[in-house]
Amino acid sequence: MPFNVNHIHLKSSDPMKTAEWFIKAFNVKIVADDVRPVGDRFIKTMTEGGLAINISSERTGETLGPADADPHYGLEHFGFDTDDMDADIARLEGLGAVLKEGPIPNPNGSSIAFISAPGDIRIELIKAAP
Repeated sequence: MPFNVNHIHLKSSDPMKTAEWFIKAFNVKIVADDVRPVGDRFIKTMTEGGLAINISSERTGETLGPADADPHYGLEHFGFDTDDMDADIARLEGLGAVLKEGPIPNPNGSSIAFISAPGDIRIELIKAAP
């Protein structure tokens, strides 16, 4: 059996605010919004490509460390494809993102950029080679 990515899980102090940003930024849809028995608000969103991005708050009695949108060990970022890097960077900055790096051209003609989304979430934008 192949190992497919089942979902990405983000923690947020305000899950609905984060979900609303992802709706505007990447056209995700909210498919569930519940408070789980462990006490956290748990919002499940889905990308147009079928990837679940789950967003939840702290669980009862849980204290989370600060977020970090700069390079770091552990899960550092996830990426979205783009057809128009410059337009998407400008659009996402208009929604509150901060350009951290790039666009960076790659030898194969593709390019990448990194943004910090609200909540200090590091996201990579990837434009395929022409």
